Amino acid sequence: MKIVPYQNRSNDVIKKFLDDGFFFNLPFSSLTETQSSLGGDWYPALDLLEEKNQYVLKADLPGIKKEDIKISFEHGVLRIDGERKSEAEHKDRQAHRIERSYGRFVRVINLGTDVDQNKIKANYKDGILEISVPKSEAAQPKSIDIQVG
Repeated sequence: MKIVPYQNRSNDVIKKFLDDGFFFNLPFSSLTETQSSLGGDWYPALDLLEEKNQYVLKADLPGIKKEDIKISFEHGVLRIDGERKSEAEHKDRQAHRIERSYGRFVRVINLGTDVDQNKIKANYKDGILEISVPKSEAAQPKSIDIQVG
């Protein structure tokens, strides 16, 4: 078996399509600005779930230390910044395949202003970041009784 040395394929059609920002204008898009303007080198996969009383966000961040993650919330926008540091390079070996992403990342999620920002909680365990963003009382569904008269 012959192993071919790694070559960066910056002209990858799928990567180009995703980097163009086609998906960034959809509701609850993961980025409100293009990735290049935020300065991220890559961005982790995440799930955004809406429950009756809260939003729950889960992001895959394996290999990242808790100290290298910053979470902020301002004007209805949840922002996650972080960095996965690359492994030390060794001069005595050659990379044949590099698929894991390294460097800085930024994810920005617009949740609107109907959340209780004072009750946002984050938990990080086994490379999974989970953020709970409770909805404000005004944003939660209410049941109204109908009077028959």
